[in-house]
Amino acid sequence: MGEQMGENINIQGYLENVNAPWGQLFYLLVWHNIECEGKRILDFGSGFGITADHFARNNEVTAIEPNEDMLNYRICTNKYNQIVGGIEQLYSLPNQSYDMILCHNVLEYLDNRAELLSQFKRLLKPDGILSIVKHNKAGKIMQKAVFDYKIDEAMDLINDDKAKSANFGTINLYSNEDLIKYSFGAFRIVKVYGVRMFFALQSNEFKMEPDWIFKMYKLEAAAEEIPEFRDIAFFHHIILKHS
Repeated sequence: MGEQMGENINIQGYLENVNAPWGQLFYLLVWHNIECEGKRILDFGSGFGITADHFARNNEVTAIEPNEDMLNYRICTNKYNQIVGGIEQLYSLPNQSYDMILCHNVLEYLDNRAELLSQFKRLLKPDGILSIVKHNKAGKIMQKAVFDYKIDEAMDLINDDKAKSANFGTINLYSNEDLIKYSFGAFRIVKVYGVRMFFALQSNEFKMEPDWIFKMYKLEAAAEEIPEFRDIAFFHHIILKHS
């Protein structure tokens, strides 16, 4: 999708996914590594507003989302400022105006990553935190080979950095270290957590059991920083700060 983030989305499919048990678990696992209260937060690429709404309980949140159709399903049980648009909206925001910026599963669909990270650097306070969630190539290969049993696609992905999403089209994969390159060294990585290490490889029928979310949450949270498991997670949650 390049710079025009938010086009060609299968909104109904995405909505079903985030409301499913595995979608709910994804958010719980990401949120538990973001501890904040009384902070100013920017959620860029906010989607249905699930994360913005969650953190708006105890924080002042601004959410930016380019796809107006997604906002028709926006969650807003807590008050936060919703802006429609993309990177262009960032330029009007004051320097050093946020304690934390959230950018979850967004950079895979942008060509102008360096521009975005430059704006994040400008908008973050000196001690601010940047939270990035990204697809992890090894984890996607594992899912293709094991859960989907699409061995040819898994082999293709070993030699390519483009994957397919049922709801978002082409995913342009990048490494964790690329974040430093895109920001020209403006940020440093302080933490990397694995998300969806185990449950991406399970049959969906198990995920419908009443206690599945509770049990899998405990397992994933216990293993999220163990390198052997983290390296094959479907997603990586990366915490960055100013260099």
